[in-house]
Amino acid sequence: MDGGCKNFLKFIRINHLTLNKRKMKIEESNIVETNDYRVIIYPASRPFTPKESKVITEKLYDFLSSWAAHGKPLSSSFKIEKNQFIVVCVDEEKEAASGCSIDSLGGIMKEIDQEFQLGLFDRMKASFVENGEIKTMKLQDFRKGLKEGSISGEIEVFDFSKNSYVAFLSDFLLPLKRSWAGIYVD
Repeated sequence: MDGGCKNFLKFIRINHLTLNKRKMKIEESNIVETNDYRVIIYPASRPFTPKESKVITEKLYDFLSSWAAHGKPLSSSFKIEKNQFIVVCVDEEKEAASGCSIDSLGGIMKEIDQEFQLGLFDRMKASFVENGEIKTMKLQDFRKGLKEGSISGEIEVFDFSKNSYVAFLSDFLLPLKRSWAGIYVD
């Protein structure tokens, strides 16, 4: 990780403090860049514990510090959003992520998923905010709840298909009727 995406809105930036000892400095950036980075979102089925967040941060730091596409370092960063979603960004204006590099990211994410049983690769779920609380449930239960009215029509829904910085900022969390789930309500 060579500082890429370092100004990505509130993304965790991690820098080596010394070359001899592995120490981390974690900062939060509030500066918004105009680059439209590639974004990859891994949604968990539940919030992370503090220990899980720490281990995930360490593993991603280690991985991203040497992440490369065809031997060329990728300018990348990550954040844990809402204590439940892992968001990785890559500045593809500097170097594009290749299929192999995306596969290697998938490998570390599968390791994390298996270690903590997070459901990061279960795409048949819906996550939403109802009464200020993030809830995640099976997609079929979500659709049924909307149809029967046990889930309010006033919820906001997360969209994990966003793959660019601009889309992430503007459309990651939308009111139900403007979201992908709007098709399930009248």
